Amino acid sequence: MADQSTSPTASVGAPHFLTRDQHKPYDLAALKTYDLSSRPSKVFHDDLGRPVDADASAEDWLLSLPKQLAATDIRRVTNHLCRAQREGRTVAIALGGHVIKTGCAPYLIDWIQRGLVKAVAMNGSAAIHDFELAFAGKTSENVASQLPKGEFGMARETADAFAVAAHNGAENDIGLGWALGRHMDEMACPHDDSSLVLAAYRAGIPCTVHVALGTDIVHMHPHVSGAALGAASLIDFRRLCSVVSSMAYGVWMNLGSAVIMPEVFVKAVSVANNFGHNLDGLVTVNLDKQAQYRSRVNVLERPSTEGIELIGHHEIMLPLLHLAVTCQLAKQTVKELTEPAHAA
Repeated sequence: MADQSTSPTASVGAPHFLTRDQHKPYDLAALKTYDLSSRPSKVFHDDLGRPVDADASAEDWLLSLPKQLAATDIRRVTNHLCRAQREGRTVAIALGGHVIKTGCAPYLIDWIQRGLVKAVAMNGSAAIHDFELAFAGKTSENVASQLPKGEFGMARETADAFAVAAHNGAENDIGLGWALGRHMDEMACPHDDSSLVLAAYRAGIPCTVHVALGTDIVHMHPHVSGAALGAASLIDFRRLCSVVSSMAYGVWMNLGSAVIMPEVFVKAVSVANNFGHNLDGLVTVNLDKQAQYRSRVNVLERPSTEGIELIGHHEIMLPLLHLAVTCQLAKQTVKELTEPAHAA
């Protein structure tokens, strides 16, 4: 008898071929079915979008959007913002530089002027772009061409403004945001209507700037004091803790900041909780071009009662959200004006 351990037909791992009778085609004659009308479903005829005519109003267009996914989320955010306005709750916006660079500040400024937004927080990049637009009417240099020449970030007036604001913010205990707003107001910037920092300063609401030293172009300039920047920005963080402590049933919107502002926010929430402030009903919103870990966890999941994520380009999503809020606030105003007459 041949040794099976050396036989080529008994090699380890040899494939095992099934016969045709081991797995016959399944007989489906006894399959259980049900009426389609009884099945739970997620999409309904009434949820479908519908085209509108060229002369449709903005509200008609909004109402025509599908009742699905992002369109539903925009309606949810709109409802919460208008509810917060109606109830006098705190709405705070936190943003990164890309929101300013994509031309979205005017929508946020309008919300400040309407009394909807009651606090603004931003990273250093957003504050720099905001200043440059107000002062020079332009921002966002070409890094690829400027960097090899050693000219990236070397604009003199930008560094000067932050050197002054950092010093005044630290020395006068007013923080970096308000000091920058006051400095810009005194400078009479020719494009002041584009500045979110100035709009907040003139409205008398908190505007806080949260810097990470070494990340912004002004940090390369010798007369910009790291000590002053740090002190002024820390005052702003503590002011933001005061804002967050008032946010029960309010709305926190993180706009385009993937790291700095989500990290700042979660620390401010921890301070508010440590002091026993009520944050019940806090709604958080993240609006960005793509989902990010910190904005999801530190903004939407850990601190909030309800977290809503809107994914899309700022220059499309923010104008759309602004339009939706404007239409709903207008209806809200009409209702408030007409209800007493009906009651009488």
